[in-house]
Amino acid sequence: MDYTDSFVNAAMIVSGMGPMSPLNTPSGKLFAEIYAIACSLLIVAIAGLILAPLFHRLLHRFHVDEGDRQS
Repeated sequence: MDYTDSFVNAAMIVSGMGPMSPLNTPSGKLFAEIYAIACSLLIVAIAGLILAPLFHRLLHRFHVDEGDRQS
């Protein structure tokens, strides 16, 4: 495999989209690479936005921040 084929396959597998069917043009491979990486970054960002308030509430529930205020 050349560089573009191996990178597009790696980007698709890392992003969870699975192995690719053969793409014929270098521009199609570049689009698939950018699309796979952008989708995986978007999923991580959305998961962070959803889980941050839950994690914050969990920290309040276990009184994690109260140890800093006691003197």
